[in-house]
Amino acid sequence: QVQLVESGGGSVQPGGSLRLSCEASIPTPTYRMYYMAWFRQGSGKEREGVASIDAVSGARYADSVKGRFTISRDNAKKIAYLQMNSLKPEDTGMYYCAADRAPQFFRLTPGSSTYWGQGTQVTVTS
Repeated sequence: QVQLVESGGGSVQPGGSLRLSCEASIPTPTYRMYYMAWFRQGSGKEREGVASIDAVSGARYADSVKGRFTISRDNAKKIAYLQMNSLKPEDTGMYYCAADRAPQFFRLTPGSSTYWGQGTQVTVTS
């Protein structure tokens, strides 16, 4: 059973930065077989994909975060990160780490095989 634990959320002013972390309880040899991704859901909004990363650090981003957010992973430590810079109020929401081995997941399309963390709140406000 895969477990994902997020950390690093908090409250920040517009223009500020946060780094989210996601620790995975996946056996080390298997971890790199998983695509890792971050999703978010604002109040009253649909969940949306933010960024995904493959085993060799190829990445995809939602248009709304390109140039501001960077996803990365450490396969040895089994941790995925989301560095968020130039944060805007519209970035506010619950951020979820997710993992899946299905190829379509890299396109930020979750499915029945997707594992989810419990989320960490990000609030951008002045």
